[in-house]
Amino acid sequence: MWNHLPVDANFGGIAFAHTEADIYFDPTLRLENVELTQDTWAAKYIRTFEALGKSARLDITQAYQRAKWTGLVNGVPASTSRVGWSDTLVRVAMNVYGAPPLRGQEFARYRATAGRETIVGVGLVLRLPTGGYEEDKLLNLGENRFVFRPQLGVIHSRGNWTTELTGEVALHAENDDFFNGNSLEQEPLYFVHGHLIYSLGPGQWAGISLGYNHGGESRINGVDQDDVRQNVGWKLSYAHPVTPVSGLKVSYVGSRTEETTGFDAETLVVDLSFAW
Repeated sequence: MWNHLPVDANFGGIAFAHTEADIYFDPTLRLENVELTQDTWAAKYIRTFEALGKSARLDITQAYQRAKWTGLVNGVPASTSRVGWSDTLVRVAMNVYGAPPLRGQEFARYRATAGRETIVGVGLVLRLPTGGYEEDKLLNLGENRFVFRPQLGVIHSRGNWTTELTGEVALHAENDDFFNGNSLEQEPLYFVHGHLIYSLGPGQWAGISLGYNHGGESRINGVDQDDVRQNVGWKLSYAHPVTPVSGLKVSYVGSRTEETTGFDAETLVVDLSFAW
């Protein structure tokens, strides 16, 4: 998220993810034993640039999803599915310490001599309400609301090892067209996640990640739902170069809820990235 990249460069990526999850809803919704199977196809574009004398980047991510939920509704077996676009994610980030804005050969020379390095960055992720949404359905691919996620992160590299730590908070706008004409509000949801990466060679690395979030209690029509989120997540990743300007990465992502509402999920992700 905070890696030093050359400015005035373009990066792209395509990915496929398969997710299987158990979802635990508020008992008042009378949804039980809900299981989710979801396939996601995603594309990402990154443009780097210089801003205020610092290296910066713009990320745009768009996914297309196919999801199926099965479970019990009022004790009766039921299932439903959705196919369509997810919400669009836009991220703007700037490295405020370290990672000088460099181009071409100047960037290559700097990276070749950088041994011990610390980078501090700030960012903002905006989730746009562009995904598929039906107000008479409880389960949707999109959220029908804006979500703002300010971020602060630090990355430190020494030799072949890189550590990264990021904190962020999700601030949710109100959804006035929540299920059956209700109004949904949500308290801030706080995240912290860290990554440990070992470089095996140019473009080749292995990493382990851990994450935790807490908060996000909902209010429907002003009534607290007592559904605080608390989830623990982890990821194992391996990346391998394909060509000098492209690489393949495989990741396993898991999560477990620590509350009565939330989800337990497992996801396998394969993505191809490239630069030009």
